[in-house]
Amino acid sequence: MKEITLKPFEGYEYAEGGVCAAKGFKASGVYCGIKKSSVPDGNESPISNVKNDICMVVSDCDCNAAAVYTQNKVKGAPIIVTKDNISKANGKMRAIIANSKNANTCNSDGEHKAQAMCKLTADALGIEPEQVIVASTGVIGQILPIEPVAEAVPKLVEKLDYNGNLEAATAIMTTDTVKKEIAVKFDIGGKSVTLGGMGKGSGMIHPNMATTLNFYTTDCNISSELLQSALDEVVKITYNCLSVDGDQSTNDMVCIMANGMANNAEIKAGSKEFEVFKKALYIAMLHITKMLAKDGEGATKLIECRVTGAPDFETAKIIAKSVIRSPLVKCAMYGADANCGRIMCAMGYAETDCDVTKADVYYISKAGKILVCENGLGLQFDEDLAKAILSEEDITILAQLKQGSSEATAWGCDMTYDYVKINGDYRS
Repeated sequence: MKEITLKPFEGYEYAEGGVCAAKGFKASGVYCGIKKSSVPDGNESPISNVKNDICMVVSDCDCNAAAVYTQNKVKGAPIIVTKDNISKANGKMRAIIANSKNANTCNSDGEHKAQAMCKLTADALGIEPEQVIVASTGVIGQILPIEPVAEAVPKLVEKLDYNGNLEAATAIMTTDTVKKEIAVKFDIGGKSVTLGGMGKGSGMIHPNMATTLNFYTTDCNISSELLQSALDEVVKITYNCLSVDGDQSTNDMVCIMANGMANNAEIKAGSKEFEVFKKALYIAMLHITKMLAKDGEGATKLIECRVTGAPDFETAKIIAKSVIRSPLVKCAMYGADANCGRIMCAMGYAETDCDVTKADVYYISKAGKILVCENGLGLQFDEDLAKAILSEEDITILAQLKQGSSEATAWGCDMTYDYVKINGDYRS
């Protein structure tokens, strides 16, 4: 099962609708031929979501927008064009167009194709090309055919619907096995506000600023500057604490659009309302981060590493990510092997000045909790209990450093035989 448990947060309510949950946002998705059909001819399902390979999200009015992007030195053309568009439009965006199966990266005509996608979308919607966010995901180094996109845009516009989130969320999937979407309702100044989003990602995930493709929408009245501030802050404790395989994508993007249709008074910097909004963004991004981790390519388990007692947050994060990134830790989790030496090893080569040699390490799941390492030394423990704990789908590795009061949590998954199979013929 790839579902995650939605942790309750007081004052916030989960809602349906994903990227369409907020007022004034429509979405659509269609199959245009970039991606091979996953459904045999003549056997199409009522909703051909498994075939969709291109989507559109549109607001009824102009939005304030913000985004973060991959820090990989090789950047997909859509990253370059979107960043330029947001700058030219002063953050006033209106639509998103995104395709899967082809990353439009390392192509001589990549920026031209990304710009063409924006113009096709703008012409069909009657807006400016600079008001379009463009994104692509899939195989790197293959030319993106623009003809299927040109044919799809009118269909996408025709199919735009306030309930179109499912079609859009499945259109951005590549090796994902489940769609990833979330929506949260909360109150700001007596007004009901909604924030929703969708994401994709299963492999090539080890972010440093952003990861995969993630699109958030909200009807909150908030400026682009504060959106950027909130996004920068929240991404550090969610997406930047995620690792599936240690590879950072060339096309990573997280963007958010706010159309103000909730009619709340504009949020001010440093206000309690801004804190309420940031927490809503955190809740949404936290859960999609966990969805991405649990749906890692070939994964069977969600692995959470919580590091406590660190001298500062950055140290705790680096150590936690080192643990969940380790191929040996991942393999041990797959085999339910309670080898604490692999945890200590991964903490020991983490690039920090922290002395981890006195750490306590626990394995935790719904099957129980067990101490396997104390003060840096391995213990004799109940192997049967440890095996039961690590045989669950959701596992927590708790490392207590006892050197401060800071902590961080990182998320990842186990590594299975299927990961190699999937990536051995990714272009097929």
